[in-house]
Amino acid sequence: MSPDPTDPTEIKKRSVSIAGHATSVSLEDAFWTRLNAIAKRRRTSLSQIVREIDETRTGNLSSALRVFVLENAQD
Repeated sequence: MSPDPTDPTEIKKRSVSIAGHATSVSLEDAFWTRLNAIAKRRRTSLSQIVREIDETRTGNLSSALRVFVLENAQD
């Protein structure tokens, strides 16, 4: 069975630049969609949001991004 490109649970790997170096982050497509919507609402870039989360996280970046999305879903 081939992956469904519209499946929000499909993992997508994206490259982001943090502190001057490139890294890849794997998240479900639904989280990328919400992160982009949050960035648009805040009138900032997705890269800026990822950088801010990276600066304050204590664990895994993917997990920190998921928690950020969940916390912002309450707003």
